[in-house]
Amino acid sequence: MTSITKELETVEFRERLDAESAIPVLVFLASGVLWLLVGSALGIIASIKLHAPDWLATIPQLTFGRVRPAHLDVVAYGWASLAGVGCLIWLTSRLCKTPIRQRGALIASAALWNLGVLYGTGAVLFGYSQGVEWLEYPLPAAAIIAVAFLLFAWSILSTFHARQAEHLYVSLWYVIASVVWFPILFVVANLPIYSGVEHAAVNWWYGHNALAIWFTPIGLALAYYMIPKVIGRPIYSYYLSLLGFWSFALFYNWNGIHHLVGGPVPTWLQTISIIASVLMVIPVMAVAVNHHMTTIGHFKLLRTSPTLRFTVFGAMCYTAVSFQGSAEALRNTQEVVHFTHYTVGHAHLGVYAFLSMILFGSMYYIIPRVTAWDWPRPGAIRLHFWLAALGISLYFLALTIGGWLQGMAMNNPAEPFVNVVAGTRGWLILRSIGGSMMGLGHLVFAFLFFEMLWRAGPRRGASPWEDAK
Repeated sequence: MTSITKELETVEFRERLDAESAIPVLVFLASGVLWLLVGSALGIIASIKLHAPDWLATIPQLTFGRVRPAHLDVVAYGWASLAGVGCLIWLTSRLCKTPIRQRGALIASAALWNLGVLYGTGAVLFGYSQGVEWLEYPLPAAAIIAVAFLLFAWSILSTFHARQAEHLYVSLWYVIASVVWFPILFVVANLPIYSGVEHAAVNWWYGHNALAIWFTPIGLALAYYMIPKVIGRPIYSYYLSLLGFWSFALFYNWNGIHHLVGGPVPTWLQTISIIASVLMVIPVMAVAVNHHMTTIGHFKLLRTSPTLRFTVFGAMCYTAVSFQGSAEALRNTQEVVHFTHYTVGHAHLGVYAFLSMILFGSMYYIIPRVTAWDWPRPGAIRLHFWLAALGISLYFLALTIGGWLQGMAMNNPAEPFVNVVAGTRGWLILRSIGGSMMGLGHLVFAFLFFEMLWRAGPRRGASPWEDAK
């Protein structure tokens, strides 16, 4: 082993990398946490209004038709994207074994990204929405976010070009793929050239692929890094990683049009989307087996490692949401669940139970390393986990069961529609309880996060619990 290689493996070198990336990482993570709180408040308001529609009815900005898309956009482009970018900056530097490049561009990216989300969310709340799900932001706001993403991508690709690592770990495959694929998707979907059926097809192609080639690679890149890192053993199979990545790249981008099954969309296009959705079981199984076989024999660490606890929960939910998505794409299933609360539960299983839980776990690992400080309250971290895990479980089960019963009732011509609506009320109340539990968990997490920034806990290395070592 050469002297340079030895240096790249030292604790001191990793600490130097963490210190170099600390400012941009913390700026993005802090922004994401603040938007998480805003998104939680909007989400709880939207949820309560479904079973108490007169609540806040005199405030135009908080009507359901405005607050619900604002919630979706804040969570997607604010919390999930900004927190995800912060984690990917740290991860790329670590895996490339070189300091993050273009740090000034990253700070500019964070400023523009926050400006775009603030402008876009304000526009939606005041009625200036494009009226297309996942693409509600006006074009100027979307353009600002696109420029911010390109600055972030420039930094990641520059760091990758300057890498000193000889081996490209699987997490890097997903990182590089996402920063190349997503700008193309985002720009093409926002072009003001579509109308009618064509616009609907582009809308759901984008909506599903925002999850496919942006959010999912973030979650998988972090899971592939955190699980082996905490356990202290290599990933189970390199070849399963290859199978998972390339089959993911081949099949996932065809998904989305199955949301329009039964609509005025060419049948061949619907069929291709359904087939691709079903074939997604291949990459999902490859990832699930790889993660499980890596973790097997070390499940006891779930009790002591918050990173592993959140990440394994998220990885398991990735398997669940993917299998559910494959089944949901089938025409027979769509006949029941289309236009029901079932699909909302499915979306939250992906963006929250999978992605957000992995983001939480990764932040519990990353933040002590970029602040050189340890988490002050292990008990509060456990409280955050159980509030989030039980909250999303209640949320998902209420909407899945209630949505299925709703779909069955809507398919019964003898059932008055008003009875169908009334029959969902109990399930929607359970949804609000689950969402409130998640929101309370977010308050706990935000309190812990800003305590870390203020260095309220022990200096790094002084903490007795697992992930702080």
